[in-house]
Amino acid sequence: MVDKFEPRWIAWEISQRCNLNCVHCRADGTMNKEKGPSTEMAKKIIDDISSYARPVLVLSGGEPLLRKDIFELARYGNDKRLRMALATNGTLVTPEVCEKVIESGIKIVSLSLDGATEEVHDNFRQQKGAFKGVIRAAKLFREHGIKFIINSSFTKRNQEDIPRIYRLAKELGATAWYMFMIVPTGRGKEIMEELINKEDYEKILNWHYDMEKEEKELLVRPTCAPMYYRIFMQRSKEEEIKFKRRNLSFSTGGSKGCIAGQLIALINHRGEVYPCSYFNLSAGNIYEKSFKEIWEEGELFKKLRDFGSYKGKCGACEYINVCGGCRARAYAITGDYLEEEPFCSYVP
Repeated sequence: MVDKFEPRWIAWEISQRCNLNCVHCRADGTMNKEKGPSTEMAKKIIDDISSYARPVLVLSGGEPLLRKDIFELARYGNDKRLRMALATNGTLVTPEVCEKVIESGIKIVSLSLDGATEEVHDNFRQQKGAFKGVIRAAKLFREHGIKFIINSSFTKRNQEDIPRIYRLAKELGATAWYMFMIVPTGRGKEIMEELINKEDYEKILNWHYDMEKEEKELLVRPTCAPMYYRIFMQRSKEEEIKFKRRNLSFSTGGSKGCIAGQLIALINHRGEVYPCSYFNLSAGNIYEKSFKEIWEEGELFKKLRDFGSYKGKCGACEYINVCGGCRARAYAITGDYLEEEPFCSYVP
């Protein structure tokens, strides 16, 4: 349950350019896409955000390491007392990049790993050598003492790899592993038929519960899978031995499912402010209004925070305050972000 709607985590699509061509890419990134705001404008955006809040600000893309000023912007944000993070596909990471990550004050880096083998990951990323790149990056981060998260996105083409990727994330020395159940936006709309079905979705989330209950070292999170919080509550009630979920010291927490527009947001390369990275509907443009005004007064954000307006099963569900259904998935599948979660198999 979210008691206070404040921005704790903002992903910033600092560039749409990317050296990969991943099947699920929300940003639809390629090398020919837009470079994003100028250095001067990017610093103004950082000023605007930091004048209002102190969220984790994730420099993302596309591939943020394609920007020559990326570490200058990270230092600037750090000086403004924002908690800076970096999201990369790992292929451009070198020892020199690691040194700059440390010098710029970046607190943590996320890497994308979508297969436990070269065959699976490179197929998902549509680039030969992508797997070797992310494994190399993880080893370099570990050697330099840089904390990193591994983000893994799943469809039917790689869902059988889930347990193996989890084990690999541990072997690589990740601080956390986030299991993303993809939302079909951007290039992801082209693989709609590859979305994991309801029955398998439920099985995977129950597997995650069993795994998390036993996991003592690695922080794990099912992401874009708000139904997990319903499953967690259901199964916790049934079991005598309870377990407490772990959090990163600067994370958005792990007490609620969908937090789009409630605790998190995305700013894209053109300044549009979205409820989350997969919710392709803007609440306002940061070049026209302050982030504070968009966050507090944006009509879209207000509607998302009004749980009483949710429709269908979500509106009638006793777990609405801890789950809420994926608003981005509801919008992508039905065209109505207040509709029920399309992939939930629970009947209230």
